[in-house]
Amino acid sequence: MNIFILITAGLLPAILLWFYVWKKDKQKEPTSRLLKAVLLGAATCIPVAFVEMLVELGIFGAIDYQPSTLYDTTRMAFLVAALPEEAVKLLALWLVLRKNPFFDEHYDGIVYAVCIGLGFAAVENIFYIIGSQDEWATVAISRALLAVPGHYAFAVIMGYYYSLHHFVDHSTKNAVYILLIPVLAHGIYDALAMSSMVDETIGAICFLILIAFCIKMHKVARKYMLLQIERDETHSSAV
Repeated sequence: MNIFILITAGLLPAILLWFYVWKKDKQKEPTSRLLKAVLLGAATCIPVAFVEMLVELGIFGAIDYQPSTLYDTTRMAFLVAALPEEAVKLLALWLVLRKNPFFDEHYDGIVYAVCIGLGFAAVENIFYIIGSQDEWATVAISRALLAVPGHYAFAVIMGYYYSLHHFVDHSTKNAVYILLIPVLAHGIYDALAMSSMVDETIGAICFLILIAFCIKMHKVARKYMLLQIERDETHSSAV
């Protein structure tokens, strides 16, 4: 299969979701800043892969461990996948925003977080599609409908709480939520997705739950986006 087609299939879902978020930003961020966030998000794949291997080796005693119980898949989902990925993404978001003079609106946290999250998701998606060989189309479609939108939703949540803590409420609770809520959402997603590795029947049931969970996550993401847009509009009208 043509490598250009595979790469396009991997990038397209992330580009479309990014454009959706960017389009809603009334005061657009500088292109250079957005590109920096995307590239940093893509680069996080390297440290994430390294950390995940170390965690997997430490917890299960082997890399590419094949779980045999739902307890194992749940531990893998939260500790090997969700926590390392979201923690490194949060570090990237902090690096992008800590001295960014353009981070001056509530919605900006979501915009930059989505750039990082979808940068990561795009690279991950390309590797999955290229590695799937003859089944690349099936993998591309399933990941375009579930995995990439999942990273998008986790990023919106992270960006929402980052801005909430920065602009609205500096409480410890909101500081903890910046990482905790995306990790919980990501962990639940992966736990449901990984259940088929143990039992096909349970996996089929969990897949239906996963679809419902993804729909719920997108409703939450949309709600958080609208809340931040409303805060920015209220602030602008008050100035």
